[in-house]
Amino acid sequence: MLEPIRIGVLGLGTVGGGVANVLLRNAEEIARRAGRGIEVIQASVRDVHKDRSCDTSQMQLTEQPMQIVNNPDVDIVVELIGGTSRARELVLKAIQNGKHVVTANKALIALHGNEIFDAAQQNGVMVAFEAAVAGGIPIIKAIREGLTGNSIDWLCGIINGTTNFILTEMRDKGRDFADVLAEAQALGYAEADPTFDIEGIDAAHKLTILAAIAFGVPLNFDAVYTEGITKIEGKDVSYAEQFGYRIKHLGFARRSDHGVELRVHPTMVPEGRLLANVDGVMNAVLVHGDAVGPTLYYGAGAGADPTASAVVADLVDVVRSMTADPENRVPHLAFQADSIATQMPMLKIFEVETAYYLRLRAEDKAGVLADISAILGAANISIEAMTQKEPAEGETSVDLILITQAVQEIHLDDALRQIEALPEISNNVVKIRIESLN
Repeated sequence: MLEPIRIGVLGLGTVGGGVANVLLRNAEEIARRAGRGIEVIQASVRDVHKDRSCDTSQMQLTEQPMQIVNNPDVDIVVELIGGTSRARELVLKAIQNGKHVVTANKALIALHGNEIFDAAQQNGVMVAFEAAVAGGIPIIKAIREGLTGNSIDWLCGIINGTTNFILTEMRDKGRDFADVLAEAQALGYAEADPTFDIEGIDAAHKLTILAAIAFGVPLNFDAVYTEGITKIEGKDVSYAEQFGYRIKHLGFARRSDHGVELRVHPTMVPEGRLLANVDGVMNAVLVHGDAVGPTLYYGAGAGADPTASAVVADLVDVVRSMTADPENRVPHLAFQADSIATQMPMLKIFEVETAYYLRLRAEDKAGVLADISAILGAANISIEAMTQKEPAEGETSVDLILITQAVQEIHLDDALRQIEALPEISNNVVKIRIESLN
């Protein structure tokens, strides 16, 4: 068997320790699959004296990650430090030095992937990033290679475990958002600053990557409409169930004759759909191809071992391909670099067409519903279902719930501005998009 491939790991935290453990635990199996061993010879850490979750006796520790990038004995650099500025600098330097790169950094790929992949192509090296999306689920490989004979029509997914955990707890136990978020932080599902998770930024990074691979378009994070779950109330979760829906925080990408829509937002999904029944911190991605139809990929979206599983799979792929002609390797974004559709339009959210759940707070008196119906009718917005709740004791206003048929968002928003201007409407209308996922 050939000499082992030597890797350097940037960041030996939760995921980095997991990678080291998996490589040691499954060393024989990995060598049989890759054709040679894979060994960690060097790793960068913030504090070389800190106890680690993995055996570091056979690797050199350094507090200077650039030492690894410049180490001539390192064949592959594994970037696990997170962030974008420092990570971008290190990855580009590794590529310049002729080293292959494996990363789990979704923000790095979403924001700087076009630059990184261009540099990698120029230097004849590979950049692998399976772990950047959905943890241990091999969704990148599935779309890029397994479904390569398909034209991908659309994909959507639960790609952030924190928001899925929060919405699951709100539905199953009737808890409010703030209470569940605090528990998610205590359990380690959410960071001390949970903004990236609960505002949808993390999911938008991942959707950017999935869409580029699915449709052959450049990575374009700025084109993703992003909305978090902070405005979802317990009553919306309850009302959704009464209509046969569940609220999930989805990343959604669809290609049409008009362009590509990229959006992350709370979405009502029929309770019988598989995605509606993905609970807790689990992730799932539904991909619809013209030949294969709908395919679902489910599993752990985070954690040391699931993410390490994806990183090690990338390492094996890179090792297998190291001796191949760079022109004959699997393209980073599935499509050949010179065939990326740079001119395909990216649709704005107001151009998107879906059905909607609307919750209004209205005075409980005659004529209000007629006024609302007239405004919607004038905009050619059809009502699929409606219910009016009984007023609480001592109150004169009620919750009015409407489910619309599909309508372009710009037309709905125009109608909602007129409805909110009615003197009988006391609050802004709550709007949640609905996807049937047929």
